[in-house]
Amino acid sequence: MNQELEALIMNASDLPTIPVVATKVMQLIESENTTSEELAKIVASDPAVAARVLKISNSSFYGCQRQIQTLSHAIMILGFSTLKSLVVAASLKQVYKPYGLTEKMLWEHSFGAGLAARIIAGASRLVNEDEAFLGGLFHDIGKIIMNNMDSKQFQSVMQKCYNDRISFLEAERQVYPYNHAEVGALVIKKWNFPEILMHAVLKHHTFDFDADEDPYRVRLACVVGLANLFCHRVGAGMREPEDFALHETPPAIILNIDEEQLNFMLETFVEAFNRDKVLFS
Repeated sequence: MNQELEALIMNASDLPTIPVVATKVMQLIESENTTSEELAKIVASDPAVAARVLKISNSSFYGCQRQIQTLSHAIMILGFSTLKSLVVAASLKQVYKPYGLTEKMLWEHSFGAGLAARIIAGASRLVNEDEAFLGGLFHDIGKIIMNNMDSKQFQSVMQKCYNDRISFLEAERQVYPYNHAEVGALVIKKWNFPEILMHAVLKHHTFDFDADEDPYRVRLACVVGLANLFCHRVGAGMREPEDFALHETPPAIILNIDEEQLNFMLETFVEAFNRDKVLFS
């Protein structure tokens, strides 16, 4: 990875931070003795995060039959692992401020990829659903960081996309000596999230794995990359949908998911995204 970029990110003092509540929840969940009451107390200490956790936990995305009204109930129904991913999602939303059109589209795309990744993971049983959700949620965090670091430079990339009709990756190469996946991976590292998440963010476009790469890491990166392509295919958080064959893409081929399975997953995603996106706003 670009060493100059790593030094820039790791030493930057003005990068957005994940709210303390998310860090505390992740630490608590690693402890075997943690109770649901302790977790609820930590989450409740940040009212904005707590409210968003309850809001998201009541989405059809999680399939609860009855309304969840308290944090303790949410933890009991959804479990510790899912609560962790919800708290991170609720916290991450705050990183996407100031909330202009660019940030709004980036957040919608990120939430969409998280949702798609969870659906792909659940339908295929290839990776853990909560890890997939977090990977999808974080896959483009590099873009929001680049926008924060120099919005004028970032907007020049966006303009190239729309004016020259080229992909973001192509436009990015013309403006930056690094890409958003590298930035995102380093930010994940700075925030002390698991290394497997950093790997998924770094590889979600290239899929250039080592010959002896751990198969689970490969699958997670491919699920995240495929979730990103679901969003591109239907235009989630994009200016318009893109027309391409999902079953011919590298992550679909590596994961060995056929066209019929992909169509089912895509239909499930579109239905869930349209139904639940207001709960993540």
